[in-house]
Amino acid sequence: MNELLDIIPSFSGRRILVIGDLCLDEYIVGKARRLSREAPVPVLEFQEQFTLPGAAANPALNIQALGGQAIMVGVVGGDQPGRVLRRQLEEKGIDCGGVIECSSRCTTVKTRVVAEASLVFPQQVVRVDRQDQAAMNGGLIGQLTSFIKDAAPVSDAILLSDYKGGVVCPEVVLAAARLASGKTITVDSQGNLFKFKGFTLVKSNLHEAEAVLGRTLPDEASVKRAGRSLVKRLDAAAVLITRGGDGMSLFQRDGSHLHVPAANRSEVFDVTGAGDTVIAVATLALCAGASMAQAVTLANHAAGLVVRKLGNATTTQEELGRSILRLNWEALGS
Repeated sequence: MNELLDIIPSFSGRRILVIGDLCLDEYIVGKARRLSREAPVPVLEFQEQFTLPGAAANPALNIQALGGQAIMVGVVGGDQPGRVLRRQLEEKGIDCGGVIECSSRCTTVKTRVVAEASLVFPQQVVRVDRQDQAAMNGGLIGQLTSFIKDAAPVSDAILLSDYKGGVVCPEVVLAAARLASGKTITVDSQGNLFKFKGFTLVKSNLHEAEAVLGRTLPDEASVKRAGRSLVKRLDAAAVLITRGGDGMSLFQRDGSHLHVPAANRSEVFDVTGAGDTVIAVATLALCAGASMAQAVTLANHAAGLVVRKLGNATTTQEELGRSILRLNWEALGS
């Protein structure tokens, strides 16, 4: 416990280059009053509407909230959502020098309609995505790789957040990997994990790992086989498979395996962005000198905190420290 607590203050000032797909998350919140006569759906009485930076912006926000300095690299459209997204990131102190505006693209917007009911945490009813599916053109890719070339040498680590929106293309991955030059380089991917060979840490959730491998992983033995296979095939220092309420499993190049039970299974209100928190905290911890096992344990604690909050949420050094102390006291008490 004391070793974990000693690592947290060392998050401060760490410069992390965050590369990935940006989006603006929009929330429309209403109170459920009755069922509609037109369809079997609730009628919501409007309460509020707000937006939050999402996708790759979320690990950047987590880094910033934990005392680090995030340098954001991504693409937005020349539209109002893009301007709102950039402003919100800058208001949090994130360096947006690598956020490129492209007038021919639209900014990805994910709209969630959320229903409130008495004594119940708000529940998401539906999500509507507006996303430009066109591939990044050569000019955009050149701008991205040019910024990465300038920013990587003054960064402590590189974090890629792949939401399959086109930014984390092979050219960008190759540039990031070459420029990491001994630095920590991590990735959280919803897509093809095999693009990320030789990385320090490759993170995937269980469903995504199953999709990449083309088979289900129904039990502990199958997860272990999959993790060990991925470490070898990716030539990664470590692979992390997050498993929701079943915690997360870490597999390292030396053959070691660590399973970390979920830090919080009883107060889970919204899992949106929890994986972003995991990769952000793990990356900060590795920069701060933590072992891979310590980094994943800290990330697990942080994920247990953000799932208690609505939407893309962040945590702080103080909250993280209190969580570690509380769980330690509970363990001693039992």
